[in-house]
Amino acid sequence: MKVLITVTHLLGTGHLSRALTLGRAFATAGHQVCIASGGFPAAQLRHEGLDLLQLPPLRSDGVDFTRLLTPTGTVADDPYFATRQQVLCDALARMQPDLLITELYPFGRRSLKAEFLALLQAAHDLPRRPVVLASIRDILAPPSKPKKAVEADAVIAEFYDAVLVHSDPAATRLDISWPVSDMLAGKLRYTGYVAPPAAAPHPEQAGTGEVLVSAGGGSVGDALYRCALQAARQMPGTTWRLLVGGGDAPERIAQFASLGSPAVIEAARPDFRQMLRHAAASVSMCGYNTALDLLQAGTPAVLVPFDAGKEVEQSLRAGSLAPLNGIEVVKTADLTPEGLSQAVRAAMAAPARATDSFRFDGAARTVEIAAELVGKRE
Repeated sequence: MKVLITVTHLLGTGHLSRALTLGRAFATAGHQVCIASGGFPAAQLRHEGLDLLQLPPLRSDGVDFTRLLTPTGTVADDPYFATRQQVLCDALARMQPDLLITELYPFGRRSLKAEFLALLQAAHDLPRRPVVLASIRDILAPPSKPKKAVEADAVIAEFYDAVLVHSDPAATRLDISWPVSDMLAGKLRYTGYVAPPAAAPHPEQAGTGEVLVSAGGGSVGDALYRCALQAARQMPGTTWRLLVGGGDAPERIAQFASLGSPAVIEAARPDFRQMLRHAAASVSMCGYNTALDLLQAGTPAVLVPFDAGKEVEQSLRAGSLAPLNGIEVVKTADLTPEGLSQAVRAAMAAPARATDSFRFDGAARTVEIAAELVGKRE
């Protein structure tokens, strides 16, 4: 089976990370996979065994997802969008996939609507139309206007065979964050959470007894990092380690180091998930992949959900996890060094949290669902 997955991450790297996890699951099952990535390159993410097609990249202007910027920092214009669209449609024509997966669209990425619709129409017009699936996380940004849900439904009804919801329905159902019509309900396929296998213990037990602070691959977590640098002073017997991601990490690390905190500050590490197995606590935002890492590892955690602008996704997710042992939630408006250190102590003092309460086999289940749908087409 030939599989084309298209994804554009605009702020952090979570969308691309999840698409790559899906791609690896298809490749492991013996399928040919191409990931068409439209966000900025993320060198820290593995893509061995996959064909990674880099489109002319875009990023959002902070949390303004309607204003998309090129690598030079200029606002993307019509020719730039046209080039992306052509590269994507050419890849479709060359590959002639059996399966096309669009990550997030049409539930989001409406600023790239023309690009996605061109791809979907081109797929529909192929001599042998591929099975078309949408891939979405557990919680979406709720539509700001009812017509956005209506428009998404119209696209799904016209072009899509099914919608993959990467959640355990026993924990989170789509209707918590998105209006589910009768038509959409008939197309939903819950896969379980999409996560790589649980990390093994670190061979050097790196991170043992430490508070690990992470905030994804962009600068949106800098306020959290600065607060953590001050909170570390209030827990002198515990090592705080900041793991800073993004292409500008060296410059930001130098800025943080100049503040004179006792915390260890370094670039984001590929062994982070293994370090979580030994950490005393984690401090992070509450993106999809981060939440799954914490649930798999059982690490005591303080969640500071990203809520700038109109973002509510992470707050909804953090709220659903708050009842679990060893999970503390701090709103960004309430974030202070004193409050953060107090929350870390509370998380560390809580009873151990079970790590087998949810389904994490969403990638493998996605392959099974897709193969079944493609098989029916044949």
